[in-house]
Amino acid sequence: MIDLPVVPSSDEKARKPNWLRVKLPVGKEYAQVRSLVNEHKLHTICESGNCPNMGECWGAGTATFMILGNICTRSCSFCAVATGRPMSVDLDEPNRVANSVKLMGVKHCVITSVDRDDLKDGGSIIWAETVKAIRKESPSTTLETLIPDFRGIWDNLYRVLEERPEVVSHNMETVKTLTKQVRIQAKYDRSLEALNRIYKAGLRTKTGIMLGLGEKEEDIFEAMDDLVENGVHILTLGQYLQPTKNHHPVVDWIHPDTFAMYKEVGLQKGLKYVESGPLVRSSYHAEKHLFHIDGIS
Repeated sequence: MIDLPVVPSSDEKARKPNWLRVKLPVGKEYAQVRSLVNEHKLHTICESGNCPNMGECWGAGTATFMILGNICTRSCSFCAVATGRPMSVDLDEPNRVANSVKLMGVKHCVITSVDRDDLKDGGSIIWAETVKAIRKESPSTTLETLIPDFRGIWDNLYRVLEERPEVVSHNMETVKTLTKQVRIQAKYDRSLEALNRIYKAGLRTKTGIMLGLGEKEEDIFEAMDDLVENGVHILTLGQYLQPTKNHHPVVDWIHPDTFAMYKEVGLQKGLKYVESGPLVRSSYHAEKHLFHIDGIS
C-alpha cells in the first residue's frame, strides 16, 4: 500500500491516535541504504510513499524498490506518488537494481512499480528483466513482485509470472463499495481476476487493503470472502493516512484491537497469513510472508 502521509492537515495531526507514532529513521544501516539508493539513482516506495516503517526496514538493511520511474499514470485519491507524464523507460534500470540488491546483501527483495498505462507492455518487459537481473546477480535472494493490474492485458501479467517470483502481490487497496472513488482508473473485479490468475499459475498470492477510508465491517468481510474464493494466500491490512489535504480524507481511526479481530476473522475464512495492524504496509515483514504458505515451491 502506498497511502502514507506527506503533509498531514492540522486537523489530522490533532486527531491522530498515539498508536500511530513511529521512530525517526536513524542508524548506520539506515544511512548505508540511503547512500546506495542515492548513488544508484534508485526509486523506493519507502521514500515516494513516505512509509512510516522506513526507519525499521532500512535500519535492517532492506528496502522496497520501485521501478519504471516515480511518476504514475493513474490518479488514485489515496496515493502519495506523483501523477503525470512519466519519463521514458530506463533500459539499464534492471541492472542497477540488481547491482544494488547484491551490494546490500538483501535476502528477500520486494519490487514494485508505478502504473505505466502509457506503455503498450505496461512496463512488463522491464519487470521481467529486473527479476532476471536480480536472479543472475543474487541467485539466493528471494523475490516478491508487487505488480499493477496491467489494465487487464493478461499477456503482460504472464510475462512477469513466467519469471516465477516467490511471491506475487497485487493490492486491492480498498473494498468493493469504495473502489470507484479511491482507485479511479482501477476495477475491483479486474484486480480479483489478476489475483486469481496469479493463483492459477501456482504462485504465492498476496494483496493489501487500507482501512479507515469509510468502509464498513461487512465490506471487509465481503472482500475477505472474495479473496479466499480467488485463491489469495496472504492479506495485509493497515491504517490509511491522508497524504495531503487534497487526498481522500481519513474517515476512521481503526483501533489495534479491531485490526487483531480482522486478522482472526481472515484466518478463519481461509486466508493462510494475515498481517494486520495500524502501521502495516504491503511490504512490511514481507520476508515472513514467504514461509507461511505450504505446498508451493
